[in-house]
Order: sequence, then C-alpha cells, then structure tokens
Amino acid sequence: MKSVTRRNFIKGSLAAGAVLLAPNSRVLGANEDIRVGVIGFRGQGSGHISRYLGIEGVRITALCDADSEVLGGQVAKADKRGQKVKAYTDVRKLLDDRDIDAVSIATPNHWHALMTIWACQAGKDVYVEKPVCHNIWEGQKMVEAARKHKRIVQTGTQSRSSDAIPEAFEFIKAGNIGAMKVARGLCYKRRASIGKVSGPQMVPSNINYNLWTGPAPLGPLMRKQLHYDWHWAWSTGNGDLGNQGIHQMDVCRWAIGQSGFPKRVLSVGGRFGYIDDGESANTQFAILDYDPVPIVFEVRGLTRKTGDTGMDYYKKVTDIGVVIECEGGYVAIGSNGGGGAYDKDGKRLQQFAKGGPESHQQNFINVVRSRKVDDLKADIQKGYVSSALCHMANISHQAGHTVPTEQIAEHIKSDAVMTETFGRFQEHLAANDVDLKQTEATLGADLKFDADQLRFEHGQENVANLANSLVSRNYRKPFVVPEQV
Repeated sequence: MKSVTRRNFIKGSLAAGAVLLAPNSRVLGANEDIRVGVIGFRGQGSGHISRYLGIEGVRITALCDADSEVLGGQVAKADKRGQKVKAYTDVRKLLDDRDIDAVSIATPNHWHALMTIWACQAGKDVYVEKPVCHNIWEGQKMVEAARKHKRIVQTGTQSRSSDAIPEAFEFIKAGNIGAMKVARGLCYKRRASIGKVSGPQMVPSNINYNLWTGPAPLGPLMRKQLHYDWHWAWSTGNGDLGNQGIHQMDVCRWAIGQSGFPKRVLSVGGRFGYIDDGESANTQFAILDYDPVPIVFEVRGLTRKTGDTGMDYYKKVTDIGVVIECEGGYVAIGSNGGGGAYDKDGKRLQQFAKGGPESHQQNFINVVRSRKVDDLKADIQKGYVSSALCHMANISHQAGHTVPTEQIAEHIKSDAVMTETFGRFQEHLAANDVDLKQTEATLGADLKFDADQLRFEHGQENVANLANSLVSRNYRKPFVVPEQV
C-alpha cells in the first residue's frame, strides 16, 4: 500500500479550488440536460432517483443494480413516466456508456470507492453515498482520482447543505456560551437482532452475487438476509458508525473546524443484548482526540430499557444528533439540522431554523455545470476524512479485546469526558439487563495515528500490525482498487 504524503495531499486539495474540466469532458451548453446514471437503488438510491427527477435540466438515462428484481422495478417506473432508460447489472458496462455525464452511487459500502474511481477514470462526475469508502486507504485513492481526472465528486453527507447548522456554529464562535469543550455525536438508533444461521444461506436467484460482492471476498452468505444486514458484516459494512453515524461525525468535525485527522483514537463497546450473525458493535463510544476539542461518538442500538420501545436521549437530543458542549452551555443539533442553544441549566437561549436553500443533489448538479469545485458543499475530501474517523473508531474496536469493567475504568480514569461517558454506557446496558461481568465489553486498542503515512502506532507490535492491516484490504480480482488511479 503506497501512501500519499500530507504535502501532496494538501497540494491536491488546493488544486480543487480551480475550475475543473477534464480533456475528455463534454462541454455542457446552458440548456443541455445533464445525463445521470443511478447505481444501486434498493434503499438510498430510490431517493436519489426521486430527487433527480425534481431537478430541472437533469435526465436519468441509465439504471444499474445487481438485483434484477430491483432493477426491473425501477425500469418499469421509468416506463410509466414515459422515460426510456438503459438497464445494466454490471457497472462496468454503464461506465462505458458515453451518453452518461454523471453517476449517483448508493450501493453497499464496499463498492463505493471502486465505482467512484472507475467513474472518474471514465470522465464522469460522481455523487457517492456515505461513508464514501469502506476503509481509510481507498478513501485517499478516491480523492486522488477526483483531482487527477478533474471530476466533481460530492459526498452524501446532506447536513453540509443545511443553513441551520452554520447558524449554530456562528452562535458559538460569537462567544455566546464560551469556548467549545467537546463535540459529541449521538447515534441512538434501534437495531434488532439479525438472527443467527447454522450454515450457508441460499442467495436469491434474482441477484448476481458475484457482481453484488465485487471487491469483497466471495464467501457463502452467512446471515438470513443479504440486503441491508450487510451493514453489520465487516467485509461489506462499517456498523452504525459508518451507516448512520457518519452524518453526525461529519457535523462534529465541521463544528470544531478540523480538516485533518486526530492524533489518537480509542473505542469501548461490544454487541450486547442478543447473539446473532452481526459483527459490528451495537453499543459503543469512541474518542477522536483532536486538540483542543475532541470528538466523542456514541452508538446505542438497544432501546432505553428492557420492554421499552423508545431510545435514550442526551441533553436535548433524542435518538440522533450532535451536542457541542461549551464552557457556559451547549448547542444541540437534531438529525434534521434544526436545534437550539442552551445554558448550563438547559434554558433555551437561541432556536435555529431547519433546512437549507437547496437540496444536496441540486448543489451537486449546479457544480457539475459550473465546474467550480469550491462551491461544492461536500467535496470528496470532506467526505473522506469524516468517513475515515468512523473507520478509525472501528479499527480500535477490532484491534481490542474484552476485559473486566474495572480495567476499562482504570484505563480511561484520567479523562473526565470518557469516564462520564462510560458511566452512562454502563447504566444503559444495565437498564437492558446486560451484565458486564457476564458479557464483558471490548476495550479497543489505544492507537496513535500518523496522518502522513496513514499508519497506527501502538506499544505492542502485534496490535499495531493488526490495526494497520485494517487500513486497507485485499481486493478480489478483477474488482481491485488501484494504487495508481
């Protein structure tokens, strides 16, 4: 794995400020439609289709999905609209289509990077869902590809298009509630057991499993449901940190004004409350140690308590959101971008509006026309760094091991924020009848991060080696993320 130095990375990022136009790009006339191909639409992709249909000057000309039933359903809907589209099951054939200017990618995570890179190489602009990459290294390759091939690449972190969030940040910067102390992301989202199988499961005949699997190992299906539950398998997903949490992680990093990586990461967590085929943590907290304001992220997949259907809340945020804790109070931002500022006693000081002036896809289309990448709300570099933070927390978890509660408390005792978070973590599990003496939590590896080399450091060589092996992956030919993009 070849690294890019920080100097070269920044140089490439500065190049993004220019107006981009690759030699093989189609020069769009003012009245010409932008022709879009949508890839993957069993979930988020169906929303992509709906939003592009509402944007003037955009025409969906191609659809691609490895599931023939899903593909056929969307083609039929296009026919009913009187819209003829080309249908593909193999993304490589779609990318060879010269009648496509841009692609919109909403596949499982393990495909995001390779499809984006291939699309850039094919001279197409890209809207790619979050997390933009399945691991840290391939995210860097995506940035390189976008810059080299002069492509517009927008990340699906829609909060960047909100007017309310910058308003909240300005309130803090004006000194209304003192200096920031910590940015806390919350993903309290119910995740039930996905069940446990005793052997390989049948892949539905309507799915081209080879194409669906792509860069990941082509192993037997070892869970009840192929779709969606791939989020909780390390070979294809990134747990709820990469699924829902990436949105709040991005807002946290935006709040503290950090464009790069933290110096250290530490996770505590586990999969509690049931035994199933899921691999990622369903209850977790992690610190991304930025100086002077750290990010603390919390994931809870269990309800508030046994027998309850509601989820936990923290300060004024219920279920999902961000809390920016300051010396004299805090700002709470909900999942829809709205929120307010409060003093230490919880009295509201300021209410922030919801929404923004344009959709995230509209912003992407505007910049595809203008080629002014600085106008992009969520350029690939922003999406890459925020996605990498999720991966860092998961790597700490994967490189850790289960230990008694007392050992975790001892390890984090010098950090008041982590200690308080661990206390609430224990209370939450106890409310769900989880005995940490019987089912111990995983104390993740306490890792330092070398941003220049994209490498972790740890006092134990075997732990460092394991963590660094998770920075990238072994790709299955011919679905290989290239060193040279």
